[in-house]
Amino acid sequence: MGIVKMVDDLDKRIIKLLSKDGRMSFRELSKTLEVTEKTIRMRYTNLIDSGILEIVGRINPITIGLKEGAVIQLKVTPNGLQQVIEYLKRIQHIRYITVTTGEYPLLIQVAAANQEQITELILSLYEHSEITELNTMIQLAVSKSSYQVD
Repeated sequence: MGIVKMVDDLDKRIIKLLSKDGRMSFRELSKTLEVTEKTIRMRYTNLIDSGILEIVGRINPITIGLKEGAVIQLKVTPNGLQQVIEYLKRIQHIRYITVTTGEYPLLIQVAAANQEQITELILSLYEHSEITELNTMIQLAVSKSSYQVD
């Protein structure tokens, strides 16, 4: 892991405001936080340059036709973890990949237009020689999806 960067209270407040509205101007931030625009600009640049903060456009998958979701846990062969991760990264419908503790060392989140696409994905996962078992959970409803910092 890299060097841990210190984030003070002002940085945290900037991050919190930008997590709610990533388009907030330096002027608005400075007024809200009662500091100069120059201070906001410098802090923002440092947060970006240090990799603490990324400003990205986040889409609502439903609005672009991805109405079905699933969370899938995967067991892999003892030496196959990295190979499977690289394989999963190339699959369009997989939005999220994480290494976890417990019985299933990998967890993925899938967004698809329909159940048929999820079924096709599951069948293709079973064909990979390094994947030994799946535990699939179809998402029925999403009650919260947030990247906001409290």
